[in-house]
Amino acid sequence: MDKLAAMNAFAKVVASASYAEAARKLGITRSAVSKAVSELEVDLGARLLDRTTRRVAPTEAGLAYYQRCLAILADVEEAEAQIARLHDEPKGRLRVNAPMTFGIRCLSGVMADFMTRYPDLKIELSLSDRATDPMEEGFDVTIRIGRLEDSSLIARRLGTTRMALVAAPAYLAVHGRPEAPSDLAGHRCLHYGHATSVQKWPLSEGGRDISVPIDAVFSSNNGDTLRDAALRGNGIARLPTFIVGEDIDTGRLDVVLEAWRPADLGIHALYAPNRYLAAKTRVFVDVLVERFAGMRL
Repeated sequence: MDKLAAMNAFAKVVASASYAEAARKLGITRSAVSKAVSELEVDLGARLLDRTTRRVAPTEAGLAYYQRCLAILADVEEAEAQIARLHDEPKGRLRVNAPMTFGIRCLSGVMADFMTRYPDLKIELSLSDRATDPMEEGFDVTIRIGRLEDSSLIARRLGTTRMALVAAPAYLAVHGRPEAPSDLAGHRCLHYGHATSVQKWPLSEGGRDISVPIDAVFSSNNGDTLRDAALRGNGIARLPTFIVGEDIDTGRLDVVLEAWRPADLGIHALYAPNRYLAAKTRVFVDVLVERFAGMRL
């Protein structure tokens, strides 16, 4: 195995923490991967991996070499891709992941227009409100709303969504209207998240930021279920206006604590870093930016 192929095999072992998984991804035998890593260690005069019966982990030298391998392999891939890009057109299968309600309400029209513009692409749109690992699950582009976790993914901001505290007039007629953030402790709150998650709502007023503890009577990771609960008079919900904006305009839901606004949430497109961006991914992200940039949904 040549040096570049050996470096690639070593990088796959570190990334997957497994010789067998690295071999599967490369389409070669486990023994070939093991031999490639051993040859690298001999050439470098250093042990790159700690091996036990349960796990494979890089040594200090191995971790440093792994970072350099990633950079070198990315440079080689980009050099090859730049040549191919001269004649590259969006093609193949594009896999996109997005939150359920955002996908239905805001993305479906974009996808339809994108299909018309690029008819040779096969597009797979997966809508889910669970936290996904884009790299692990093979998505080319993942759309996230809210605070981003630290990761190696590239995040391109598309726009923002406004948040509001809302309740049905019928609920407010029975339970009263909260006059201060502290009043939320005595109200039935409908929480985006899980019952076991931290239940606090961040609010801002005149540059002052606070985080208000709430005791949720209903929790869900889907905005439409919370909207339905609010419309039926079950409590106060904190939701983006792309979900409840029309309800506010028509009076089906009232905004409460208008002086205290929940912070806007960023909308981002996430995709893999440190590599040549495939034409299908590049043009799709460009279309998203074109459609959503500067918008406050």
